[in-house]
Amino acid sequence: MLRTALRNVFAHKARLLMTVLAVMLGVAFVSGTLVFTSTISDAYTKSSEQGFGHVDVRLQPDDDADEGRPGEPPPLTQDLLDEAAALPGVKSATGNVAGFAALADKDGDLVGDGWSTSGANYYSGGEGGKDADPRYPMSDGRGPENANEIAIDAKTAERTGYEVGDTPRMSVDGPVLEPTITGIFTTDDGNVAAGGSLVLFDTATAQDLFTKPGEYTEIDLAAAPGTSEKQLRAEAQKILPAEAEALTGTKLADDQARQIEQGMDGLRTAMLAFAGIALFVGIFLIANTFTMLVAQRTKELALLRAVGASRRQVTRSVLFEATAVGTVAALAGLAAGTGIGAGLRSLMGATGQTVPDGPLIVSPTTVIVSLVVGIVVTVLAAWLPARRAAKIPPVAAMSSVHAQASTRSLVVRNAIGAVIAGGGALMVVAGTTAADGKALMGGGAAVLLVGIFVLTPLLSRPLIALSAPLLRMFGVSGKLARQNAVRNPRRTAATASALMIGLTLITGLTVIGSGISHAIDKMATDAMKADYSVSMSNFTPLSPEVEKKLSELDEVTASSPLRTVPVDIGGDEEDLTAVKGEAVGQLLELDFTEGSFDGLAEGVPAGGGAAKAIVDDDTAEDEGWKTGDTIEVTYQDGAKGTLTVSGIYHGNEMIKGIMLDTSVVDSHVDKITDFEVWLKTEGGESDAMKDKLEAALGDNPAIAVMNEEDVSEAIAGLISMMLNILYAMLGMAVLVAVLGVINTLAMSVFERSQEIGMLRAIGLDRRAVKRMVRLESLVISLFGGVLGIGLGVFLGWAAGELISSSLDTYSLVLPWARMGWFLLGAALVGMLAALWPARRAARLNMLAAIKSE
Repeated sequence: MLRTALRNVFAHKARLLMTVLAVMLGVAFVSGTLVFTSTISDAYTKSSEQGFGHVDVRLQPDDDADEGRPGEPPPLTQDLLDEAAALPGVKSATGNVAGFAALADKDGDLVGDGWSTSGANYYSGGEGGKDADPRYPMSDGRGPENANEIAIDAKTAERTGYEVGDTPRMSVDGPVLEPTITGIFTTDDGNVAAGGSLVLFDTATAQDLFTKPGEYTEIDLAAAPGTSEKQLRAEAQKILPAEAEALTGTKLADDQARQIEQGMDGLRTAMLAFAGIALFVGIFLIANTFTMLVAQRTKELALLRAVGASRRQVTRSVLFEATAVGTVAALAGLAAGTGIGAGLRSLMGATGQTVPDGPLIVSPTTVIVSLVVGIVVTVLAAWLPARRAAKIPPVAAMSSVHAQASTRSLVVRNAIGAVIAGGGALMVVAGTTAADGKALMGGGAAVLLVGIFVLTPLLSRPLIALSAPLLRMFGVSGKLARQNAVRNPRRTAATASALMIGLTLITGLTVIGSGISHAIDKMATDAMKADYSVSMSNFTPLSPEVEKKLSELDEVTASSPLRTVPVDIGGDEEDLTAVKGEAVGQLLELDFTEGSFDGLAEGVPAGGGAAKAIVDDDTAEDEGWKTGDTIEVTYQDGAKGTLTVSGIYHGNEMIKGIMLDTSVVDSHVDKITDFEVWLKTEGGESDAMKDKLEAALGDNPAIAVMNEEDVSEAIAGLISMMLNILYAMLGMAVLVAVLGVINTLAMSVFERSQEIGMLRAIGLDRRAVKRMVRLESLVISLFGGVLGIGLGVFLGWAAGELISSSLDTYSLVLPWARMGWFLLGAALVGMLAALWPARRAARLNMLAAIKSE
């Protein structure tokens, strides 16, 4: 039996190739997703890592300290650094200053794409010191020594082509800087390793840019020989101010690992969800393929039984074949999946998504799961039909009386499917009204998909029957194609289901993405009367000099900064939104339920008293405020103030909270920064005006000047980019579906060889045979496509109902054009999948086919 199994494997090379290809694609889908998720997860983890090799104890502000005032704790001072350096057991003390620093390449584009472009200080031993900073060893040149000098990391220098002596353009908070590069250094900074950039300034310049003169964001202590971390920390605690804390290097590393783990939870969950989808579709493909192939060999297995093989021997021979095929295909699928993972990462970069650099990760989990999917699933998929086939009496198997499923079995299947699908649909609908319906809706969606999969044979007949009028146009070929498609409902359903699953997910995500894009666009643009919005490209704080410079242009008729100011209200920290009261009415369109912008520009009355402020309706309702009420606040500097509610407006996720004039809060802020600047210009929007505004800012790559159309495109672009990534990950499901259709058609042609020979003999030419097979494939694929799109719309609607509870501008938006393309894609899948089976059917020798059993 073992020799028979081996000979059987190699005797049918086409069938062997199809089986190996099916298993390989299933494994590749799973392993590719796992490689991609591991690679991206590892890259983002590395980008968040910092090296603590030079740190035994770090002094840093205590974010949890109760200072009795809002805002961040004060930075650490030079006096504290000097005291720390003099502590017993301290080998060295280093003051750290860090912040955002955008560096442009030679083409004027931002290096690192904004999110990972950072700046820090090159600490050379304190004021006037010339010591080397051990954190940043120079590979070329020297460290910066004044405000006109910088050093850049070696990876950025390699990517941009900058050398010592070059003068790149850069920005920290708006104004353009053009310092000279004096050094190129190496670093273990995770952001740099992941593709970001790091620019070093001398300490005094870094303090001017990021903190204040004589202040640091952190102080690192290195222990002298013989001094432990705990001993050094105990000494450091003796000099700590109330709002600071001392942490050992070990604790910092542990905290960082935990924070990275927590920060990666969302990404990891999303990636694992796709891996789960990949696993399901891969298992589904392999099981479906082997079920068809074993069914195809029923007569062959019956002949083995007839010549003396036992049921167990027949089953074991099939399992041996499955193990051999599964092992080879699993290894090939793992290799292919590794390539797919690398390709997906490259695709993300090509679509504009910033992807951290890093090695391709093929984890032991990926290898084990791939082998399990390839071998175990293949064996299980072969065992069930082989066991079923082995039980059939040899005479019945060879006479094909077993071939069709009984009416009773179909009735039972349909009843079970209806119950499962109905339960899943009820769970999904219930999830739309539940307080936290995510889990209920997700579970319901999975149950619904399983139920529809079970019901698909029942659904195939009426849905495929709808194609009859169209197929009549193709004469006999069209009629035969329709009859063939519904001849074996289970096989047709199994073929269409893979495509249905892929299109369900793709359509559902597209519907959700379209609704969210429309909702955010509506929030951003409905309230915006300004012609332009100006902000840093990564939304870091913007220098007030930007608004000042732009407001001086003759073409600018109104301008206002948008500043976020932390205050304490009733013991809770809140953020106020500060704007220019006299101009905001020309720049914003708010829906007031009470009051208006009037009086906002008055600021604090000359004799003291309450300044006017407007509040969004949700906040007013939560606090019980109405127009005329007063609000007691404590500012960042500890000063007390009183605000009077002069208006209540309908807010959204983009514009909400307490809004007041900048003059009320500016004197209480340590460092004035803007989040955004709004502009109204003479003559409205135009390309020439946009160019003039950008030129006024020095064509700064770190600053984005956007009109309403740009804002909408940026939102749409972000959603489209995310959808493209999802499409790429789910696109493998479509490839799986193509192979499923090819397998089904190939088996259908094999089973109908005698029938096709008879059709040829009575006058059906080769072209008509090809047309028949292609139309059958087209009908099956469109059946799967219609089911998938319909389910996707339903699930997209349900998810949108859940989203609308927290995003009130959300509404159902059906992307008809994209859904049309999806359906066209399903038709294309059917046509491509039919090429080889149709050609094989047309080339059958009619006499040989008629004589075939």
